[in-house]
Amino acid sequence: MKLAHVRILEFLPRMCEVTKNKDVKELQGLEKAMFLAIKKGHVEYITHLCRANYKLHDITNEKGRNILQFAVECRQHKVFSLLYGLDDQRKWWFVTRKDKSSNNMLHVVGTITSAAHINLIRGAALQVQRELQWFKEVKRFAQPVDHEVINKTDEMTPRELFTKGHKDLVKEGEKAMKGIATSCTVVGALIVTTMFAAAFTVPGGNKQDTGLPIFLSKRAFTTFIVSDVISLFSSITSVMIFLGILTSRYAENDFLKSLPTK
Repeated sequence: MKLAHVRILEFLPRMCEVTKNKDVKELQGLEKAMFLAIKKGHVEYITHLCRANYKLHDITNEKGRNILQFAVECRQHKVFSLLYGLDDQRKWWFVTRKDKSSNNMLHVVGTITSAAHINLIRGAALQVQRELQWFKEVKRFAQPVDHEVINKTDEMTPRELFTKGHKDLVKEGEKAMKGIATSCTVVGALIVTTMFAAAFTVPGGNKQDTGLPIFLSKRAFTTFIVSDVISLFSSITSVMIFLGILTSRYAENDFLKSLPTK
């Protein structure tokens, strides 16, 4: 793999020489190659070619989406990070540009297509969190007027489209988190019961005259008591946290910080 990568980097400058200062239409297959590279996340390929031919910034796919809109659709964060190196005017152009269905970049990030690589993250709850992080980051570059743009196909604003497109994923995340929380609450409650009993039924029993534990002066007994108290309070805390998960309202924004942190 390393050898292939080195050879590709040697080959790439020669491709850039061919594409330099030429019209994109003259270079058959280049647009298709660019969007395939975006889908695969080959950021070096895109960077070198865009520097060689600035006209590649303006290419669009069959949906009318530019290269960074397609990167958002595919959830390729390395390709999307190229936006940070552009000037403010160019950033605004990429974000506000509309495709054939009047979708801006916020609309694009609000939908989940087959090209989105969300299954690389385990668990529906963390997938919702990552989707919210994507929407929040794209929103940071958008103008206030972009938040209220209504597209043609759904006649919705970006936020409304996000809620609609992630409805099933949010329900799946809620179901998964409730299942885990229920199982862990049962285990936590069993540990609380055991540790509570162990705290009052000390090893070796108590002295008849004073009622103090027989092994009170032993170092091992002190270690046992401290460990029992730590286990008791930590298990009680965990049960309370899992009960908080079970009683949560499971709104979209809760998946951003509150639920994943718990």
